[in-house]
Amino acid sequence: ALRLSYLRAGGHDPAILDQLLHLQLEAAVLEKGATGPRRGRKMAEPSSTGTGDLDVALLAVELENWRLEDELLALKVRREKRADAGLRVAQRHSEELAQLQAEVGMLRCHSEQTGTQLPPPVAPPL
Repeated sequence: ALRLSYLRAGGHDPAILDQLLHLQLEAAVLEKGATGPRRGRKMAEPSSTGTGDLDVALLAVELENWRLEDELLALKVRREKRADAGLRVAQRHSEELAQLQAEVGMLRCHSEQTGTQLPPPVAPPL
């Protein structure tokens, strides 16, 4: 939950993500030790059936999967932020364009009422 909160808030520091991943691994190991069939057994002690190696491999695969999910989420958050920023810029430009068009319309109306003629528009130099 902490990792997801950090990513959703825009966090993307690899060192912090690595620390959060290690904390998650440590929590998973502790949880697995607390829910295992023999609670008194040490985690580093290999089992006689060889399932300890499979558990470690499975945990490593799960951690890699979580890391990749974190990366995907971070990429999605960054993409959404860029899209939102682009949308805000486009909205601001369209608002400015509408305001300028309204001002031009008012100037035309004013010039028609007063009988003066506006000079033709001049494009700015490139």
